[in-house]
Amino acid sequence: MVGIEVTEPKEKCDDPNCPFHGNLKIRGQILEGLVASDKAEKSITVERSFYKFIRKYERYEKRKSKITVHKPDCIQVKVGDAVKIAECRPLSKTKHFVVVEVKEEK
Repeated sequence: MVGIEVTEPKEKCDDPNCPFHGNLKIRGQILEGLVASDKAEKSITVERSFYKFIRKYERYEKRKSKITVHKPDCIQVKVGDAVKIAECRPLSKTKHFVVVEVKEEK
C-alpha cells in the first residue's frame, strides 16, 4: 500500500502523518535501526550503527548516528526495538523519517 513491502499495522489511527492511514507519501531512503528513546510524544529517536573506511590506515571504524523519527499512533514501539524507517517530506525541523515497521523478535 505504501510502495514498499512492509506489514501493515493491525490498528487504525487518525494521524494525518501516517503512511498507512493518513496522506503521508514515502520516498527516498529506507533504513533500519534500534529505538534509543521514546520519551517525546509521537516521536522516537533511532540509533544506527555503520562502518566507515579510513583510507590512511586502511581500516574500518564503527560509527553511529541518531535520527529523530515520527511515530504514528497505530505503531507501538519501546526502547530497544528494531524498526524500519522510511524517508518522507520534512515534518518538523529535525524529523524527515517515519516508522513503517517494527521488526519481530525471533
